[in-house]
Amino acid sequence: MRGNRKWLIFAVICICLSTTGCYAGEASQDGKETAEIFAMNTIMDLTVYGEHSSDILDEAKQIIRQYEQLFSVNVESSDVARLNKAGGSPVQVSGETYDLIQKSLAISKRTDGLFDISIYPLVRAWGFTTENYRVPNETERGNLLGAVGYSGIQLLGNRTVCLPAQMQIDLGGIAKGYLSQKLVGLFQKREAEAAVISLGGNVQTFGKKPDGTPFTVGITDPADGRSLLGTIEVGERAVITSGSYQRYFEQDGVVYHHIMDTRTGAPADSDLTSVTVLSDNGECADGLATALFVMGKEKAIAFDRENEDVQCILVDQKNEVWVSEGITFQKN
Repeated sequence: MRGNRKWLIFAVICICLSTTGCYAGEASQDGKETAEIFAMNTIMDLTVYGEHSSDILDEAKQIIRQYEQLFSVNVESSDVARLNKAGGSPVQVSGETYDLIQKSLAISKRTDGLFDISIYPLVRAWGFTTENYRVPNETERGNLLGAVGYSGIQLLGNRTVCLPAQMQIDLGGIAKGYLSQKLVGLFQKREAEAAVISLGGNVQTFGKKPDGTPFTVGITDPADGRSLLGTIEVGERAVITSGSYQRYFEQDGVVYHHIMDTRTGAPADSDLTSVTVLSDNGECADGLATALFVMGKEKAIAFDRENEDVQCILVDQKNEVWVSEGITFQKN
C-alpha cells in the first residue's frame, strides 16, 4: 500500500502570469508583492498588486491564521474540533464558522447530499486524514454511514450548532473556497489593484494584471497530475478543481482516491477524473467541484446547463474534455 507524494496535493491548478515574480515580501517596481504561507495543511501563495500591497498581504496572513484556528479539525481549540467532541451537545461557535456551516448545508441541499461536511469519519477511516491508508470493509462503512447526513446538523440561534451524538464534520472541502472569497473582500476594501489567491490549488483572482489583460489559469492534466492540460483566461472568478489524482493510494492493484460518495461510503465510482468549477463565489465553486465529480459526467453536464452561476471543465477517464459554453479553453 502506498500514498501519493504530498506535492500532488498542490498540483491541482497553477497560475500562469506574464509578469515576472518576486521574492516573498519584496516589492517590485509595479507594486506587486507575493507571499507564501503554510496553513490548513496546504501551501498558499498570494500575489497582490497596488500601492499598499505589503500591508494588505499582512492583513491577509492574519485572516488565514484566524480561519485555520476556527476551521481546522487538527486544532484542538477550533470550533470544528469542539463540535466533534461535543457528543450531541450544542456548541456556540464564531460567526464565521456558523456562516460557513450554513453555506455548506445550502450546497448539500443543492446537490442532494453529494457534498456533505459530515463525511469526515469515512475519510478518516480510509486513512486520508493520517496517510495510514486502508480499505474499510462493508460492515464498517455501513456503520460509519449511519452517522453521515447533513440534514442532522442543527443551526440554532445565537451562533449555536448542534450535531447528532455520533456525527463529526470536516470543513476542508469548502474552507479554502470560503477563505479565498473573504480575501477578495479584503482586497476590495483595501483597494488593491489586483490579486491572485492560490490556496493549494484553489485559485481565485481579483482585478486584472497591470497591463490590463486577464489572468491566465492553467488546468492540470489528470492523466499525470503534473503537466498542463490547457489554460483559460478569467476575470474576477474562482477556479477550483476536484480530481481523483490529487490524493489516492493503491492496494492490491486497485487505486482508491479521496473523493467519497455519501451513498456508498467509498471513493466515488465516477467516470470523471477531474472537475473544474468556475464561479464568482469561492465556497460555491469549492463545494460544487466535489459534488459534480461524484455525480459523474452526464449529471454534471446537466447540472451545469441548469445552473447559470457556474461553469465547468470536465475531464473523463478517456481524457476527453467537456467545456461549458462561454469558456475559452486552450488545450495544450
